[in-house]
Amino acid sequence: MSEKALDFEEFMNRVQDDKELFFELLDIFVQDYHTKRKELHEAVEQKNTEMVKQVAHFLKGSCGNISAKPMRAVFVRMEEKVSRGVWDFEQDLKDIDQKFEELVIEIGQLRQRL
Repeated sequence: MSEKALDFEEFMNRVQDDKELFFELLDIFVQDYHTKRKELHEAVEQKNTEMVKQVAHFLKGSCGNISAKPMRAVFVRMEEKVSRGVWDFEQDLKDIDQKFEELVIEIGQLRQRL
């Protein structure tokens, strides 16, 4: 991992150092992510421009809310591509999955540490 999957300090600031809220919001993100990731895959498969825009935008915002900056950057890139009519998302989807796995690992480490 070259860059932290989660900006811990920024996110803890956002939740005013409330560790319970911190982990509750991360758990909600992980649950929502699985559903939205499936929707994104289906939208890409169907070349459904509106749905790709909506799901990428939703996930970009969710990543921003929890300070998952590397993952958020991929959704920004996807939004830009779909706006330009570019349908080459294979690497983006791989990047998203990799960054999600890194995030899950980091969350586990934080649970042990805190």
